[in-house]
Amino acid sequence: MTMWMVRAESDGSLFQPFIDKGLVAIGWPDMGDLGRFESRETLMAELRDRYPSERAGWYAIAGGMLYSFSRKLKAGDGVVSYHPTRRVYAVGELQKEYTFDPGFDPAYPNVWRVEWKAMEVSRDALATATKNSLGSALTLFQLPETAEEDVWRAATREEGEPSEDEVEADEEEKLLLEDLESRSIEFIKDRIVGLDWEEMQSLIAGALGALGYKARISARGPDRGVDIVASRDGFGFENPRIVVEVKHRTGEQVGAPGIRSFVGGRHIDDKCLYVSTGGFSKEARYEADRANVRVTLLDLDDLAKMLVENYESLDGETRRLVPLRRIYWPVG
Repeated sequence: MTMWMVRAESDGSLFQPFIDKGLVAIGWPDMGDLGRFESRETLMAELRDRYPSERAGWYAIAGGMLYSFSRKLKAGDGVVSYHPTRRVYAVGELQKEYTFDPGFDPAYPNVWRVEWKAMEVSRDALATATKNSLGSALTLFQLPETAEEDVWRAATREEGEPSEDEVEADEEEKLLLEDLESRSIEFIKDRIVGLDWEEMQSLIAGALGALGYKARISARGPDRGVDIVASRDGFGFENPRIVVEVKHRTGEQVGAPGIRSFVGGRHIDDKCLYVSTGGFSKEARYEADRANVRVTLLDLDDLAKMLVENYESLDGETRRLVPLRRIYWPVG
């Protein structure tokens, strides 16, 4: 059975009215009867006319949600809503068809009738993967099949009966955290790739500053590389002196000739850092290993992880280049 989450507002203020009235509802009264839109495209066109100042992606998200509520939901589908303070879900089945009914609440006139099957399903009764699926902030979304099955099991389970998946909760939480960390790194990499040349050189200089070095950025070379010299004193008189080259060319690996050109003529005491958002070839890594000076290669993955590890020490200007938000996750 297909199951949908219809959120009862972020504070759960609509949760009890949903149950008392036997329905779920969403807002958007200015849009009128959503049933008049024959396609998602016509609905999105109406959104653009009514809300011309929104970002492009907003129309796709809002249009998809409104069209789904009026056209994709079907009688017989499962529905779930949530009260975040009480940490309980109501689980039911959609009845009849979508209606435009301001009589429930003029602010929430888009309505589906519901036969509620269970009104007090504890969040603790659900598997970790299901909790994660239900955690989206979207007003309306379809649950994955495994989450649907788990919600129905929890809704029909006798109180105190353990879930089949609860014994694996610790391992699921670990996997979810690993997945979240992996996705976060990919999004951070996306932001780095989107930086221009000047922003990229400032990002590297700022990262070195977070490690306790003072960096000076030299003029851009003819090969469009960016040289940075960093040291504790800021002038390069005090060891270690770090000589940096940056190649901001995603999809284009640095090869062995690039490494040889970079390290050629460096002082034996120099520490060389080569940053390439396009990565390095196998031969380039071999060339760095056999160089007469110390060479560290930093690819896009390394750079993203370094930013995360040292983010609290970055200055404000550098943080603005790749703004991040701390997320807390329970441990132990």
